[in-house]
Amino acid sequence: MTVLLTGGAGFIGQHLARRLVADGHEVLALDLLHPQVHADPDAAVAAFPGPVVVGDVADAAAWDGIPEGITSVVHLAAETGTGQSMYEVERYRRVNVEGTRLAAAFARSAGAALVSMSSRAVYGEGRYECAEHGTTFGERCCAAAEPAPSNEDDPHRPVSVYGETKSLAEAAASAECGTDVPLTVVRPQNVIGPGQALHNPYTGVLAAFLAMLREERPLTVYGDGHQTRDFVHVADLAALLAWSVGNPAAAGSLRVLNSGTGARTSLLDLADAAIAGSPLPSPGVTHLEVHRAGDIEHACADLARLRSVGAPEPTWTARDAIVDFIRWSWDKPGAGAAAWDVALDELARRGLTS
Repeated sequence: MTVLLTGGAGFIGQHLARRLVADGHEVLALDLLHPQVHADPDAAVAAFPGPVVVGDVADAAAWDGIPEGITSVVHLAAETGTGQSMYEVERYRRVNVEGTRLAAAFARSAGAALVSMSSRAVYGEGRYECAEHGTTFGERCCAAAEPAPSNEDDPHRPVSVYGETKSLAEAAASAECGTDVPLTVVRPQNVIGPGQALHNPYTGVLAAFLAMLREERPLTVYGDGHQTRDFVHVADLAALLAWSVGNPAAAGSLRVLNSGTGARTSLLDLADAAIAGSPLPSPGVTHLEVHRAGDIEHACADLARLRSVGAPEPTWTARDAIVDFIRWSWDKPGAGAAAWDVALDELARRGLTS
């Protein structure tokens, strides 16, 4: 089997490509090698275990450079920074929606199965359960409501442009695939692990914590730190994506699968685990009362469907994944902590903080 990975030279793509090769597949990447993602594009190309076609997934001409013989497409390429999406609106729509449509169109023309990566951002604030009011989506009905894991049939309630584009991308892929293309959509929670971009201040809080730990700065937690996330190790996501390639959905039947641990980790727990992985002492945590447009309070994956179809379950706990990331990344080049201060200032300048 020959598998095309869009965005294959990136963080998740490299892990998946190695796993697919180990399973006996051949791999090919279509990747723009954008400098915001790739600090060293040549090294990224050299690390990928197959040919890399340099091109933009949202440019129809780029797909003309893909050779024949592709049997499966894994569409990973996307713009991913939640905060940045709030002011780079057209860029995110172009890459995430049109790029996904073109990936699905290519899969249909090639007679290939498609695995398309979406995001937990489509759920927004997700599901809440309340003894008095029952189940609500997108916001608490009252103070007594408790956050609950999101399942794949929950309605989309995105609160960021990024989330909106991933929701639209799912619809575009489904419409383009129709009844001809086996389509699996995977919605990962917060993905972490070795190889994550350390120079990009739009990729999440853990890279920021790493930079602060290396400078022996207090870890800056926005708000009270009780917000929760579901952190999934990249190896577990790669295992699910590889399984999806080897076990394609039935043509004409959309299959959607969450990827996560099914367990919540608060930002304070995240900071504690990051400190545990640091070889240097940490001055602890400092709080900054700020809310960024597009941020959510809680997120967690319901994994019941993943189990029901026999897909691989996560093997890493969030804490072990966090410690692993800090230790592996410690001596790797990356941005200084000030880069995240600059990114926050940019949001404030645009009126996207409160």
